Amino acid sequence: MQSRTHTCGELRLADAGKKVRLVGWLENFREVGAELGFVVLRDFYGTTQIVVETADMMKVVKAITKESTISVEGVVRERSSKNAKQATGEIEVVPEKVEVLGRCRYNELPFEINHSREADESSRLKYRYLDLRNPEVKKNIILRSQVIAALRSSMIDHGFMEITTPILTVSSPEGARDYLVPARKHPGKFYALPQAPQQFKQLLMVSGFDRYFQIAPCFRDEDARGDRSPGEFYQLDMEMAFASQEDVFEVLEDVLPPIFAKYGTYNRASSAPFKRIPYLTAMEKYGSDKPDLRIDLTVEDVTDVLRTPDFAPFADGVIKAVVISNFHESRKFIDKTMADVEVQAGNKGYWFRIDENGEVVGGISKFVAPKKDEVIAKLNLEPNTLVVLSAGTKAAAQKTAGVLVKTFGAAVPGHMDKEQYAFCWIVDFPMYEIGDESGELEFCHNPFSMPSGGLDVLLKAEKGEIDPLTIMADQYDLVCNGVELSSGAVRNHDPEIMVKAFELVRLGEEDVKKKFPAMYNAFCYGAPPHAGIAPGVDRMVMLLAGEESIREIIPFPMNKNAQDIMMGAPGYVTDKQLEELHIKTVEVTE
Repeated sequence: MQSRTHTCGELRLADAGKKVRLVGWLENFREVGAELGFVVLRDFYGTTQIVVETADMMKVVKAITKESTISVEGVVRERSSKNAKQATGEIEVVPEKVEVLGRCRYNELPFEINHSREADESSRLKYRYLDLRNPEVKKNIILRSQVIAALRSSMIDHGFMEITTPILTVSSPEGARDYLVPARKHPGKFYALPQAPQQFKQLLMVSGFDRYFQIAPCFRDEDARGDRSPGEFYQLDMEMAFASQEDVFEVLEDVLPPIFAKYGTYNRASSAPFKRIPYLTAMEKYGSDKPDLRIDLTVEDVTDVLRTPDFAPFADGVIKAVVISNFHESRKFIDKTMADVEVQAGNKGYWFRIDENGEVVGGISKFVAPKKDEVIAKLNLEPNTLVVLSAGTKAAAQKTAGVLVKTFGAAVPGHMDKEQYAFCWIVDFPMYEIGDESGELEFCHNPFSMPSGGLDVLLKAEKGEIDPLTIMADQYDLVCNGVELSSGAVRNHDPEIMVKAFELVRLGEEDVKKKFPAMYNAFCYGAPPHAGIAPGVDRMVMLLAGEESIREIIPFPMNKNAQDIMMGAPGYVTDKQLEELHIKTVEVTE
C-alpha cells in the first residue's frame, strides 16, 4: 500500500471526510459541463467515482487518455445520487491532485475493455493484457487461483505430500505427440516435455512415498477443442501407495464436492458416493462414456422391433431409440435439432412422434406404423412423445444416440436439471480392443492398468480359454456434467503381470524393458500396489465458471492452431541457435 491509502473497491460511507490517495486505470471520463465531469477509476479490486468540479482539474483530466494509470489524491464524500450496483456507490472522491503514472499512448483501443468478450478471439488473444483488465474476464483467473489453493489445501489435509516432477524427460509412447527439446550437449538426442508425470509418480510410490500430489503441468502436441487447450494444461495429479480403487474414490469424493459447491456457478454438487456406471452399461444406456446425469433421457435398443427391409437404414445393423416425453415443440425445432445432431455425430438421426391421439406421425412414421402396438409397448410410449433414433454399426448407433441424448436433453424443456454438478465414475473399462487400423488386439486405454483378475485371467486368455476382449481393467474415469475430468487406474505393479499383458498384444519382455526401462526395473525391486488419478484443473475451473471454452479460464491461452499471437510463438530462431543444437531445418514441399 506504499502508493495508495485505499483500493478502488474499499471506500464506504464511513470513510466520508477522509483524505485518500487512490491509484488505478482511468476507465472512463464523462464530461457534463465546463467545470463538471465524472471519472471512473478502476484497479484490481473495483471502481471508484472521481468527481471533477473545477476548470483547472477539468483541464488536467481531459488531457489524460483512457486506460492510462493515474494517482488521485482527494477527499471522500457522500454521493448525492448513489449507485446500488457499485460496491463503492455511496461515495465519491473530490480530487485535489491527479498525476499520470503510466500514459496510454493510443487514443483508440482494440476494443472497449468492459466489452472485450464481444470482440473477435484473435484480438482478445493478441491484446490479452487488455482483455484481462475486463473484470468479467479477470474473475475467471481469480477463480482459478482460489480453486487451486483450495485443492492444494484439501490434498495436504488428506495426508498428501506435494512433490514436483521433472519437466525435461524422455519421449515415451503415451498416446499423444510429444513436444521435443533438442539436447545441446548430446547431438541427435532430444528431451521431451512430459505428457503427464505418470511414470515419475509411480516411481515415487516405489521410492516409499505414501501419498503424492502436485498441480502438474502437462504438454501434448494435440489439436484444440472446446474443453482442451493445445500445448499445455494442468492437472491435480495424485497417487497413493498400498491403495485400491476404493481409496482413490474416497479421497476425491471428499475433496471435490465442497470445492464445487463453494466456487461453482451452481451451489449443488453430488455427494459421496458418486454413482458408478460400468463402461459397457454407459455406452448402452447413455450412448457415451461421458454421460451428463443432469439429463433424464436414456437410450434403449429397439433393433428387435424396428428392423425392416422396407427402410434401408433399418435393414441391418443396430437401432437405438431415445424417448422424449411431454414433447410440444414444432417440426421446425425437430429439424433444426436433428441437423445439429448430424453435424456433431457425423451420422444421421431419425424420428417419429406419438401425437395427442396416440397415433404415430411425422418423420419415419410410415415405417413404424405397421409395428405401432409393438413399438408403443416396447418403449412404454404415451401421447405427446417424440422418439429419436439412430442406426448403423453398434459403435455408430451408440455414438449418435449419445449425441441425441445430450442435444435434445439440453434443448427440450423439462429434461435437464442444469443448475448442479452431477458426478459419476465410469468403471470396468475393457483392457483390450481390436484396432481399427491394425485389425489386431490392442490395449483399449492405459496399458499399465491392472487387469481385473490379475495374472490368472491373462493366462486364460493366452490359452484360449477366454476371449481377451472380455478382460476388464481396474481403470476408471471421473465425469462431471458430461465432461471427462480425469482418467485413473489401479496400476499394474507386478513385472510378471505387466509382461504377460503386453505379450497378448505381441510385445515381449524385451520390448517392455526397452520402452519403459526405469519403471520396469524399479518394479523388480519390490513395488507396492498403488493407484491414482489426475483430474484436469483447466476443465474443472471451466465447469465451475460456467464457461463453454477452456480458453476463458487460462491466463494466456493459445489459439486453436497452438499459436500465442501475443508473444509470437512459435517463432523462428537464428542459424547460430540451430547450429548450437546440431539442427538443420528443411523446407517441406507439398
